[in-house]
Amino acid sequence: MKTKYHSLIKLGIPPQKAWEWANTRKGHWRIANSYILHRTITNKILERVGYKDLTILFEKAHSNY
Repeated sequence: MKTKYHSLIKLGIPPQKAWEWANTRKGHWRIANSYILHRTITNKILERVGYKDLTILFEKAHSNY
């Protein structure tokens, strides 16, 4: 539980919400497409760690038609 809580805090979630979300009874698989991740792992964060924005890549690939 501490790991989830501290990870959410690092991602900018307020402590009260981080505590609430970290103590959910749902497992990682059930949280995978939830509101929690949509709020915490944004495209900006994914780009910062090295992933490319798929929307931009898609637009580039299809703008040549």
